[in-house]
Amino acid sequence: MKIEWAPVKVPPKRRLETLVTGLFTLFFFTLPLTSFLTMALLLYFGGFIIRTLLVIYTAYIYIEHKRTYSAMDGNGWMLNRTNCLYRIYRNYFPVQLVKTADLPPNRNYILASFPHGILGTGICINMGLDISLWLKHFPQVRPKVGTLDQHFVIPFLRDLLRWWGLVSVSKESLVYYLTKSNDPKHSDNRDGFTSNAVAILVGGAQEALDSHPGKYILTLKNRKGFVKMAIRTGSSIVPTISFGEVDIFDQVNNPPDSLLRRLQTMVKKLTGISPLIPVGRGFFNYTFGFVPYRRPIVQVVGAPIDVVQSAQPDPAYVDELHGKVMEALERMFDQYKDKYMPNATKTQLVIH
Repeated sequence: MKIEWAPVKVPPKRRLETLVTGLFTLFFFTLPLTSFLTMALLLYFGGFIIRTLLVIYTAYIYIEHKRTYSAMDGNGWMLNRTNCLYRIYRNYFPVQLVKTADLPPNRNYILASFPHGILGTGICINMGLDISLWLKHFPQVRPKVGTLDQHFVIPFLRDLLRWWGLVSVSKESLVYYLTKSNDPKHSDNRDGFTSNAVAILVGGAQEALDSHPGKYILTLKNRKGFVKMAIRTGSSIVPTISFGEVDIFDQVNNPPDSLLRRLQTMVKKLTGISPLIPVGRGFFNYTFGFVPYRRPIVQVVGAPIDVVQSAQPDPAYVDELHGKVMEALERMFDQYKDKYMPNATKTQLVIH
């Protein structure tokens, strides 16, 4: 394999962006493992006081998660939601946010987000790490990103995720955020925000398995839980597509009938996590490594689809709304792909 090396003369700004992005990516890929390893090292090398505090801390976050779903009201510390490091990370690709319609802050929202890609980078930057563009486009609407519930009982990992605006996608957690009052005078809204918008990567781990550059394969046809949640909580559904999300990483070839895919599927069923083998570039080469490719990601936020609230969603109404979401995604894809994608004429949206 011939290695394509990066030029020797590269502007320092781009070098810095590559370094920051590489370190962030390595950190995100290894977060659960790093959290467990940190805990193990502290328990092994720490004294009696440290070990006691760690046991108390672990017991506390487990009990607190059962009680409150590790909820983090408000936007948290803005230093953890927008700073110069996160902007460097954003500018590496770069990641953009496109508004196509208003999201009035008088209701709560579920953002049905596609595609998942390898890490869901566009969504996590726009609505988690660096929310400056989101707040500019959608004032008074708090951005949240849903992730696996089990992450919130892992020491250290749990607190990092909460600081970045990530929330559990358990039913109890979603109900908590999506039934929050929108009254400006309510005590929960003393921060000046009156609405919550929770982004859910609906395709999840299954969709991640299909992520390859230029392939927009969505896992949606049999995913209706987010629609039922929207009906139960009266939340509007907002379809959103992140163009370029699938292009920043490739992964080892894993066709549906391959041994690798069967092993990945088995692990996914056991843990809820797909054991992906991502392929990117290196710090000083463009051929292999774990650093994502420098390719733009554009998250296009569609118009909200309003729902009629009901404690017991009617199956026919669920199917109707689910169909509207699929139609909206197909319409958005056709409308914006030529503007935000290379080789758009050769790229089709596939919904499984």
